Amino acid sequence: MPQEDLVSKVLNSVFFRRATHRAGKYAGGSLATLQLLKEVIVKARNAASRDNKQVGQVLLEKLTLLGRMVKAYVSGDYRIVPWQTIVKIIAVLIYFVSPIDLIPDVLPAIGLTDDLALILWLFNALSGDIRDFELWEKTKAELVETTINLD
Repeated sequence: MPQEDLVSKVLNSVFFRRATHRAGKYAGGSLATLQLLKEVIVKARNAASRDNKQVGQVLLEKLTLLGRMVKAYVSGDYRIVPWQTIVKIIAVLIYFVSPIDLIPDVLPAIGLTDDLALILWLFNALSGDIRDFELWEKTKAELVETTINLD
């Protein structure tokens, strides 16, 4: 099944609709958001250490970036990104941690296929917002480094 077909099926699934419905509540910046981010990283690390380590590593890297973006948004540090972008990201993260989705995660070798396809779709769909965030992070890190060197 081509990736576009799989992504289309995921986006139109009852599982993703439920995740999207719940995402708005998380985007407000509650403790539930931090718990969600923790669950995402734990699941991604587990995937990175299991059978398909290459896929798991890609998931871990991409999800860590998304997690930093959401955390910066809900903490108020980074508000340049549109609200809809944060809601989309959180919906994908909720879908990712859900064990019951279009392709259940308990199925060996293929359980993360829909999750990975959805995350790759998200990175393509939000490439500008993600690129802007990465630039903001880099600029912030350089500013901190410059400040430390001045002391």
